[in-house]
Amino acid sequence: MQNSPIDMPTRTVNVAVIAVEGSLLSAIAGLSDLFWITNQALRAPPEGTAAGLPAETQHYFKTTIVSADGVSPHAAQGRRIPVDCSFDKLGPCDIALVAGMALGPDRLPPVSDSIEKAAEWLLTRHKQGALIGGACAGTFIVGEAGLLDGRRCTTTWWLHHAFKRRFPKARPVWGTAVEEQDRVITTGGPLSWIDLALHVIKRTAGPETAKLAADVSVADTLSIPQMIYAPRGYVNAADPLLLQAEEIIRHASPGMTAEALASALNLSERTLHRRLKELTNESPKGFMTRVRIEMACVLLETPGASVKQVAQQCGYGDETAFRRAFIQLTGMTPADYRRWAVGRRLPIGAT
Repeated sequence: MQNSPIDMPTRTVNVAVIAVEGSLLSAIAGLSDLFWITNQALRAPPEGTAAGLPAETQHYFKTTIVSADGVSPHAAQGRRIPVDCSFDKLGPCDIALVAGMALGPDRLPPVSDSIEKAAEWLLTRHKQGALIGGACAGTFIVGEAGLLDGRRCTTTWWLHHAFKRRFPKARPVWGTAVEEQDRVITTGGPLSWIDLALHVIKRTAGPETAKLAADVSVADTLSIPQMIYAPRGYVNAADPLLLQAEEIIRHASPGMTAEALASALNLSERTLHRRLKELTNESPKGFMTRVRIEMACVLLETPGASVKQVAQQCGYGDETAFRRAFIQLTGMTPADYRRWAVGRRLPIGAT
């Protein structure tokens, strides 16, 4: 369901950016800068832009960097993060955002006093009606607040399995770039604060302002799903059932149904549906589609095969249906994906 812009009582949107011990300084500063750039673009738009943004509909963003006690915590690299005030000194807050942070010795987001206080504060602000957002490992702080229980969410692809273990009541969606439910937004990747900021701008000020912010920043309002960056089959490696199901699908004849997959796994359709929901938050059909599209990505990176041949090898008798499914999961057409994948492997300066 598409979100409509938040109904703000004034044109000023108050954004709190949370700093905790180990936060990424680039993300804290970047969030503040992107909202500031948006304000500057609205006040003095480049020639030929913002034609559809009448002054009375424009929203301006006021960003405040906050920490639990108002003291500047250390960033991931040891530098101090400049902080404007403490949680209890902050005034009205429409949006509260938490960015990525350094991982602990176990390569997982830590649980510290700083993080626990931030989680409690986020929960309170959400109850007061604020929009909450978390990027990269910051999604773990949103999870500690209990704000992801029963809600669709995402996190950085290489933290997906750890995220599921720490927050078993959450509903993480594998490989997506941005998820929002019930005024809680999550994004994945250390640089996904850009996706988070642009989503917030679109959510609060409308798509025209978000496009202006993206154009001026030379960013993309269309977030690329994380699944295309992750190793193929990464999420399925977490469970033997998923590995077995993936293997069956890879060698199945075109048109294999969920019923046939359940039978091959010696499960009832109902049990298969329940297990997949528990393991990947996907339906059998969704799981089968993802496996086939992951197969297609590998084949498209191999020179020689046409899109039609790739579609057939991945179980699609209808090339149109294949293209539709491919675009839905990757955000690109098969041909665009092939060019993108080839471009990533080319030496610098090569064409």
